[in-house]
Amino acid sequence: MDWLSEHLAGVFLGLAIVFGIAEMFSLDLVLLMLAMGALVGMVAALLGAPGAVAAIVAAAASVGCLALVRPALVKRLHSGPELSLGHGKLVGRQGIVTERITGLEAGQIKLAGEIWTARPYDETLSIEPGSTVEVLEIRGATAYVHPIPSIES
Repeated sequence: MDWLSEHLAGVFLGLAIVFGIAEMFSLDLVLLMLAMGALVGMVAALLGAPGAVAAIVAAAASVGCLALVRPALVKRLHSGPELSLGHGKLVGRQGIVTERITGLEAGQIKLAGEIWTARPYDETLSIEPGSTVEVLEIRGATAYVHPIPSIES
């Protein structure tokens, strides 16, 4: 026990290193917070705190890091821009009608530089060529659109 009390700072440093290496395999950020607590315990031991006090300080620092630091880090690491792939990225975009669209007959629109088959979202509408439409939904290879009112001068 004398050796442990004489080398308490080294023990805490060793724990911090072990937790740090283990964190590289888990990538959970829990062991990293325990490593931070062990480093705080090492500092307490270097400042002359008895073993029990250094252990309590290390435990308190670990719990504090787990409660306060880890949630913010996890949120930051797991957040990012909303990624929309495929046809979903075209929903909400505007296009120009190139061929008349009715509820009974599909027409065509130019959307994002491509020609798409289109149907009106509201089947009672008829949309003439040259009108600007907004894509509300895409089912298969057909865009369901709604006309955007324009201000005529």
